[in-house]
Amino acid sequence: MIKGILGAFVLTIFMFTGSYAKDGVVRMGTEGYYPPFNFFDSAGTVKGFDIDIGNALCERMKVNCDWVTTDWDGIIPALNSNKFDTIIASMAITEKRGEIVNFSKPYYFNAARFVTRKDANLKGAMPVDLKGKTIGTQSGTGEAKLLARHFKGAKIKRYPKLDDALLDLETGRVDTVLASQFVLGAWLKKENGSCCEFVGDTFVEDENDGTGIAVRKSDTELLRTLNKAIDEIVANGTYTKIREKYFSFGIMTPPAKASELFGN
Repeated sequence: MIKGILGAFVLTIFMFTGSYAKDGVVRMGTEGYYPPFNFFDSAGTVKGFDIDIGNALCERMKVNCDWVTTDWDGIIPALNSNKFDTIIASMAITEKRGEIVNFSKPYYFNAARFVTRKDANLKGAMPVDLKGKTIGTQSGTGEAKLLARHFKGAKIKRYPKLDDALLDLETGRVDTVLASQFVLGAWLKKENGSCCEFVGDTFVEDENDGTGIAVRKSDTELLRTLNKAIDEIVANGTYTKIREKYFSFGIMTPPAKASELFGN
């Protein structure tokens, strides 16, 4: 009987460490160009809200995090090519992405908002206000998809990195930029963001069901363990401590859908 119990225990440990946590390590994939969620410090180390959450989850799972950075455009193919075990990079949970990866439960809700130069004299950020204007955003994001659907009268300029779009906003090559309100809020507080301000309301794409951690379809045990760990860091107060380090307001409330503001 004892031998049978021990065998089951060893099998469980093998499933945990063998399928996705060899040597007690979970490889966490992220981007590094999306502050304050994921960014590089002056020493080249990746930091941010996503990283703090990932490290807290690894602690609850009793494994070590090994952080791997890659470009956003190729981040899902990199996951499915086994370059890392998760994507924790502020990725929105959508039905289309859910066809090729599985998502954890949401660990926050990220609303989008427009930012523009203070001297742009934009009266609003509805489709009628931005007709004929040039809007910058990061390629491969929910914001890029949302703009294509609801802002057909504007010129949409897509960038590999959000920093490039913001640089063009500073120099007047685009009229406005759409991105996460959290990321843009942090940028507005910096010296190079002093040129600009928010305009319009916050919203999310209709398909956005929150921000989750992506795993390969085959890693069902990892998904179960991540969801359990998310519940645990919320319950023990770790999540709130991390959130308060970056934001003075709650980020677990779902924002308005784009169709509610702009129609279909």
